[in-house]
Amino acid sequence: MSYPFPILLTDTTRWPGSARFAVALANAGCTVFGVCPTHHPLLKVRALRQAFAYSALRPLESLTAAMNSVRPVMVIPCDDRAVHHLHELHARACRQGPSGRHVADVIENSLGPPESYPIVSGRYELLQAASEEGVRVAATNRIRTVDDLARWQEGKTDSCVLKADGTGGGYGIRIAHSPAEARTRFQELTRLLRTLRVFKRLIVNRDPFWLRPWWSRARQSMVVQAYIQGRPANCAVVCHEGRVLAGIAVEVMCASGPTEPASIVRVVDHPEMMSAAERIARRLHLSGFFGLDFIIETETGAAYLIEMNPRITPQCHLRLGKCRDMVGALMAQLSEKPVLETPPVTRSDMIAYFPQAWSARNELFESSFHDFPDDEPDLARELEKPWLDQTLLARLFNYLYGDPEQSSQCIFTEPVAPTAKARSCSSL
Repeated sequence: MSYPFPILLTDTTRWPGSARFAVALANAGCTVFGVCPTHHPLLKVRALRQAFAYSALRPLESLTAAMNSVRPVMVIPCDDRAVHHLHELHARACRQGPSGRHVADVIENSLGPPESYPIVSGRYELLQAASEEGVRVAATNRIRTVDDLARWQEGKTDSCVLKADGTGGGYGIRIAHSPAEARTRFQELTRLLRTLRVFKRLIVNRDPFWLRPWWSRARQSMVVQAYIQGRPANCAVVCHEGRVLAGIAVEVMCASGPTEPASIVRVVDHPEMMSAAERIARRLHLSGFFGLDFIIETETGAAYLIEMNPRITPQCHLRLGKCRDMVGALMAQLSEKPVLETPPVTRSDMIAYFPQAWSARNELFESSFHDFPDDEPDLARELEKPWLDQTLLARLFNYLYGDPEQSSQCIFTEPVAPTAKARSCSSL
């Protein structure tokens, strides 16, 4: 059966982003399919045409079966592991010759050329490429051993940030405020694939996708990054063959921790962030969705790029008017028609993400637009359930075995005045 604009979403986590994005795609006229684990919020979306099981031990076979069944015009990863699986699948499809050409073509049309895959998957490689394009980046170095870390810290007394590749949602990030603490945090990150932690993720978090890298004895690549005093910010864009079609930039106003995802954001005009996205998309000839994370330095207001998310991010489903409607821009690209201007879902520049912001309601929350899925009651009920990392069992394990505690306390950041005049939307 032929469907209008079939799009396949892939997600190994149980984050709400893919479900919210699926609703927006369906409302724009796409036919939405999904590859996801059981008990996933995506399964509660009424417009989801069909869901396919995402095997933790045989993920490439799951993706291949779904793509051969759906024949999508585009496959959109919704988390970092799903991105890595698509990169793996592309390499395998190319080795298969003509029989794998369809799968390889869809992945390239969805993400960009295979030459870009190692770059977008590696924090160090991405920042190197961005720096060569004139993007302001935080000083970063690859580390493999404690000795590498010690060499980085020679003559430095400032704080630093340690990050493990292949992780998302803040799970593989640690902030250290002294050399001794940095060594401790380094050891924590090297133990992410230890047996006890992997089985904790399996049993407590119901996340079996750590089993495959654990079984294959994968080694976590790691970087150390200069700590920049400032406030977090980010932008998300949709692009096609290196050209940015639309995007949204935000400053983080509230989050549950210094390395945790945002819960309340402020939409801003920020030419420096959007220019960075345009340069990276053009350099790597990217297609699809990606997000960039920044720190806006307190003293100067300069935006330092700290990492890339080569997937959808929380604001991608928001339709905020001309040049800020990523779903509308994608639909125009797929249909080869002009972008249909739709009224923005809100005129407020303050957005409270559901369900993240609902756990710590405050004055800022009350004055924000509540990004609540009113037209999807089953999805809303599913997302209102406690996140698995917040359960009593998860907190007990974190206390006993040293996983970073998840805090429900909202951390506020002070707004920074814009330092540059916003560019016209026509530059996108």
